Amino acid sequence: MVGKGKILAKRTLQIQLTVTVFLSLLFLMFSNAQLSMSFVLGAIINMLPNQVFSFFAFRFAGATKKHLVMKSFSQGSKIKLALTIILFVMAYQLPQLHAVTMLVGFAITMATHTIAIIWLSKRHSTISN
Repeated sequence: MVGKGKILAKRTLQIQLTVTVFLSLLFLMFSNAQLSMSFVLGAIINMLPNQVFSFFAFRFAGATKKHLVMKSFSQGSKIKLALTIILFVMAYQLPQLHAVTMLVGFAITMATHTIAIIWLSKRHSTISN
């Protein structure tokens, strides 16, 4: 189970990175570097805490370790929230930041994360059936 979760987290990150690179290049081509960097910053603010959470969520497995699994999951959730807040506060300190573009980057990577998990889960269940 943990192995499948790690694989799902890795593939989801790959999809998020692909979407982020593609869209940031579009911003760069049709706009300017500041908008592109603001978009990338928003994406990083979403992806980095997700990866930290994934590390904590998939550290332990098994019925004998259910207490450790729950504790690690809880720790991961708390750290993810705190890290997201800290990254947003740090980002808003940047003078060249385009806040709306950063929030768009954050929202798109969040939506990509959710859609990728649903798509990969359905794809995996279809292949295994």
